[in-house]
Amino acid sequence: MKAVGASRTSGLSPAVKVVGAIALVLTATLTPASHPLWFATEAALVAVALVEARVPLRQFLRRLAMLSPFVAGAALAAALGSHGTDWRVLAARSTVCLATVIVLSQTTSISELLGVLRAARVPNLLLTTLALMHRYLFVLADESARMGRARTARTFTRSRRHAWVTAASVVGQLFVRASERAERVYDAMCARGWKS
Repeated sequence: MKAVGASRTSGLSPAVKVVGAIALVLTATLTPASHPLWFATEAALVAVALVEARVPLRQFLRRLAMLSPFVAGAALAAALGSHGTDWRVLAARSTVCLATVIVLSQTTSISELLGVLRAARVPNLLLTTLALMHRYLFVLADESARMGRARTARTFTRSRRHAWVTAASVVGQLFVRASERAERVYDAMCARGWKS
């Protein structure tokens, strides 16, 4: 999804944005722990890109908050696994990388990203997989919302335990329906001449 409003960032070539994001991610990953000023500079670059691209701050923070627990958990696990590494440094690196990817995804459409990957000679099977995954994430989200509404309409108990049981039931049913739909879609694609 592209950011709303015209900006210099949105007008840049997708290849330039992808290369810039990769460079920033590599820089954040390789920044020594003894140079905290570099982390501040990298974070400032992400903030400038965020403002210049006119990405809605609330939307950016919501995505960052949604993905941050995974980043914090991975950083903590890595710090525990490698002796002498401060988990705060790993969390800072991971947060800068995550923010960079979020800004890139907000300013570059999936078709543009796939075009850049195709130009970089990424295998077609991987590109097809990414395109289908992106397409069906929205289908799964819609199916999940529909099932949640149907379950809520039939539920009269509001207890916390019942809410957890309901959520688990919806997730299980969503998995079953997603598997069935994937098989139907694959059969339909093969009937139209698609080959993996």
